[in-house]
Amino acid sequence: MKILTQLVCGLAFAGVASVAVANTAVNQTAVAPMKTTSVKHALGLKDDSKVQLKGYVVKSMGDEKYQFRDSTGSITVDIDDELWQGKAISAKTPVTLIGEIDIDYKPTKRVEVDVDQVKF
Repeated sequence: MKILTQLVCGLAFAGVASVAVANTAVNQTAVAPMKTTSVKHALGLKDDSKVQLKGYVVKSMGDEKYQFRDSTGSITVDIDDELWQGKAISAKTPVTLIGEIDIDYKPTKRVEVDVDQVKF
């Protein structure tokens, strides 16, 4: 009986330790800061790649699409109206956009960023 109790306790401890290690790895990945990507680099990434862009929204193109520019070039970004949080910006207001690359091949290749978050 004593051996069975020790075995059960040992297995329980090993299970808790492995869950703690697994949770630590997941949490560290989730809170790791994202590196800023240039527009030039973003234009060459694969579909659904996560990006963080720093620069300026310089022009509205209608239907929640905007032209975003940094020192390396410009790209079309799709920003839902609610992400603006009611703040008005100009072409001189620096912003950080976090989102993912969206590539469409019809009728020709078009690379955009689908924005998930706007930081002012």
